[in-house]
Amino acid sequence: MTRDKNRVAPKVWLITGCSTGFGRALAEAVLKKGDEVLATARQPEQLRALIEHYPETAKAVRLDVTSSQDIQAAVDTAIATFGRIDVLVNNAGHGLIAALEEVSDVDIHRFFETNFFGALRLMRTVLPVMRQQGSGHIVNMSSTAGLVGFGGSSLYCGAKFALEGTSEALAKEVESFGIKVTLIEPGAFRTDFNGRSLAAAELSIDAYATVSGASLQWFKQMDGKQPGNPLKAAQAIIQAVESPHPPMRLALGTDAMSLIQEKLSGVKTDLDAWRQVTVSTDYVDSNSEVIVG
Repeated sequence: MTRDKNRVAPKVWLITGCSTGFGRALAEAVLKKGDEVLATARQPEQLRALIEHYPETAKAVRLDVTSSQDIQAAVDTAIATFGRIDVLVNNAGHGLIAALEEVSDVDIHRFFETNFFGALRLMRTVLPVMRQQGSGHIVNMSSTAGLVGFGGSSLYCGAKFALEGTSEALAKEVESFGIKVTLIEPGAFRTDFNGRSLAAAELSIDAYATVSGASLQWFKQMDGKQPGNPLKAAQAIIQAVESPHPPMRLALGTDAMSLIQEKLSGVKTDLDAWRQVTVSTDYVDSNSEVIVG
């Protein structure tokens, strides 16, 4: 692989979940443009072909995002290998189709460990590095389900909603340090999300057959037919990172755009319909009688 000698200061990316899907497509696109990547996966041997093709600019390490030791080791390796971390992409995770009643406490904790707390651990570990650099960009892979609730996906939506709120607040906390935060909200993309990366509840309750059962069937039927192109998504993410004014949220896919617009319209409808009740809960001004309940 020939490095672009005219490229000044290539960015260093730490990307989780690079074995397949968005993570793999993004790692390949970033390396192709001449940046450097610490690519991570629970089974780093799956990244061998990628590393062999870009031996000077790519390194693979094992990373289970539920392990604080793995996370610290990955960050240390990135610094030792490339000297800095410019972009952290929290991509690792998986789906879960189940109504809330259909999951156990153990499943709930395990799911959030991977899909929410793992991203938090990575951000908390990388943030001191970026603060010291005075720059950095955190890219969190959310979902349309990070803004829109879908029946049969209460846990998945819960984890993504949590990631959205954390990211939005974090952006305000670190803005003065030169660190940017972007949420990526894809719709249905042709990755293995609908297949290998999609889990279902072990307990199936008949009453939810038309909710979680129907949702699982839809995902299986759509596998391999999703409208979104992961290669184009990778280019869109790179464009956002390279922008001097990156978006807080970047929806990807026509379906994502439609669903999010519908959600925003619904929020506005409720606000308008209940406006009088909403404003009636304020204290009255000092010249009026105040009733303290």
